[in-house]
Amino acid sequence: MGKTYERIDGRLREFIEAQPMFFVATAPLSGDGTVNLSPKGLRGCLAVLDEHTVAYLDFAGSNAETIAHLRENGRVTLMWCAFAGPPTIVRVHGRGEPVFRDDSRWPDLLRHFPDIDPTPHGLRAVIVVRAELIRDTCGYTVPVMSYDTDRDLHGRRFAREDDASLSAYFAGKEHVATSIDGLPGLPLPLPPVPAG
Repeated sequence: MGKTYERIDGRLREFIEAQPMFFVATAPLSGDGTVNLSPKGLRGCLAVLDEHTVAYLDFAGSNAETIAHLRENGRVTLMWCAFAGPPTIVRVHGRGEPVFRDDSRWPDLLRHFPDIDPTPHGLRAVIVVRAELIRDTCGYTVPVMSYDTDRDLHGRRFAREDDASLSAYFAGKEHVATSIDGLPGLPLPLPPVPAG
């Protein structure tokens, strides 16, 4: 029913890369802190970097709970469900970090996402996750659903922003620079996107 894997390769990698959406779960260290669970979509925003590392593009939004939790403790779980085909659920439990635009790794990380133009989405970080436990389980109760297309609303909304207006947008949101539980979130103002 369930299997543990040493690495992300072969059939497992193909499954992860084929899914049109995934989920990200994080939590603060505080026992009464707010657990966060976020759906992620947009084909091409996730990449398997190597057999133990995945990364995804973190776009503009009205909060930054994942970033805040990763900055505090690094704990993260990613989950993919098969909504079509054989019933499968894959989880990668590990340690993650947000890599911001002023980090020297930024240009190299972006090269792993050749099929997506992050510009209209207000890209604010690349989340890099190092797997510590990789498991699959049956997805017998996951419904069968069809994928039609990605929504274009996010890109249309944030294409109107430049770095200054995007920083102002984030500053106006209660839980972007600081999480729901008061943890440091997205550093503001946003550093400029490196040239080249």
